[in-house]
Amino acid sequence: MIVFVLSLLFAVIWAAITGSASLQNLVLGFVLSTLALSVVRGEMSAGGYLRRLGRILSLLRLFFKELALSAWKVTVLVLSPDMQVKPGLFAFPLTVDRDFEITLLANLITLTPGTLSVDVSADRKTLYVHALDCSDVEANRRDIAEGFERKILEAFR
Repeated sequence: MIVFVLSLLFAVIWAAITGSASLQNLVLGFVLSTLALSVVRGEMSAGGYLRRLGRILSLLRLFFKELALSAWKVTVLVLSPDMQVKPGLFAFPLTVDRDFEITLLANLITLTPGTLSVDVSADRKTLYVHALDCSDVEANRRDIAEGFERKILEAFR
């Protein structure tokens, strides 16, 4: 029942985002949201959708905040006359260990301007990240650990 209600809610959000409230678009939004919920259902215990919704929204809020901040930083960096950048790769030790969590973390990092997830070690304990500014690697690691990784652990454990 909760999947049905969430699918309806997401279908309305889909219609709002796409700008079309036609029956076909609402049905498409409902089908897409039902498929998406079925994919993540295994990662969430039965009945855990509403309990975790606040934590997932908190992760989403953090993502949009980081997206805006990093877009601003990259813009300032690119438009500066001297454009002093120190790009590089660094290894990020993973606390998350499930495939879903690792994939989500890697995607959130990649979607944030100035950073790119490059690879995951074979033992799935290290994520390799390329950053536009590697002048303070420890700060980059700390930002990821205290930001995205912590929110992922809160939302999905």
